[in-house]
Amino acid sequence: MKARKLMASLSLLTFSALVLGACNADNNGSKDSSTKESTTEVSTKESTKESTTESSAPEKVAGADLQDGTYTLKEKNDSNGYHVEFTMTVKDGKITETDYDYKNAEGKSKKDDAEYEKNMKDKSGVGPAEFIPALNEALVKAQSASGVEIVTGATHSSEAFQNYAQQLIQAAQAGKTDTIEIDNGAELKDGTYTLKEKNDSNGYHVEFSMTVAGGKVTESNYDYKSADGKSKKDDADYEKNMKAKSGVGPAEFIPQLNENFLTAMGGEKPSAGNTEVVTGATHSSHAFIMYAQQLINAAEKGDTAEITVDNIVTK
Repeated sequence: MKARKLMASLSLLTFSALVLGACNADNNGSKDSSTKESTTEVSTKESTKESTTESSAPEKVAGADLQDGTYTLKEKNDSNGYHVEFTMTVKDGKITETDYDYKNAEGKSKKDDAEYEKNMKDKSGVGPAEFIPALNEALVKAQSASGVEIVTGATHSSEAFQNYAQQLIQAAQAGKTDTIEIDNGAELKDGTYTLKEKNDSNGYHVEFSMTVAGGKVTESNYDYKSADGKSKKDDADYEKNMKAKSGVGPAEFIPQLNENFLTAMGGEKPSAGNTEVVTGATHSSHAFIMYAQQLINAAEKGDTAEITVDNIVTK
């Protein structure tokens, strides 16, 4: 009888162990399955995000395509021991590579100047070792000069980059692979210099004229015009909508930018890059500075031919 009870107890223990083991196996299986499902869900979300991003790429409605080739721009003169050298590669109509850098007379990069890096970083929080690669990456990503974000702590360098990138894009649209030479720092030649966008965006395009007399910028007339020549400053609806959103409208920021530019060019160290940005019209301010710098480059050469910008417009 005792032997039977012992055998029954052993059988019960064995059965319990088997059940417990099975439960643990199910639990482990559930955990693996949940992890797998979770991973699959994340992958699906990422794929959907990528697909959505790709499908939501803006459609171009105006502006010439970029022609394949390598486009180059170079400053003639050193400033603080360096000058800009900039190449942009276009393949299949897209900007695939850019090499924007500051080089000294020996061909060494500002990125490798440890003393310059330290001094600028201490003052601005960023140095050439950071902002130069960041700007190159931003242009490839944005595929437009105006789409390049200003690097905090390197505002002037970012605006100069936008100007030169825009000139290279204009060259790529025309398929002109000759090196663009910038006579940076040269005296401005007297004359009237003009720039005009070819295509309307939101019903307007930029028209910009700059007058130089006695080697000084004496007049600036930057405006947005409609197809029938009306100024955005006089568009009451546009003014009301922008002012409600940003606190400022074209009736205020356009004259202010012209005034700020004249102030910047009349200072001790004249520079379009010193043009003060108008609060509430940041994007328009940077676009203004980009075009102002291009007009200054024309005035340094004395080239009064109108600059036509075949600006890319998307919807």
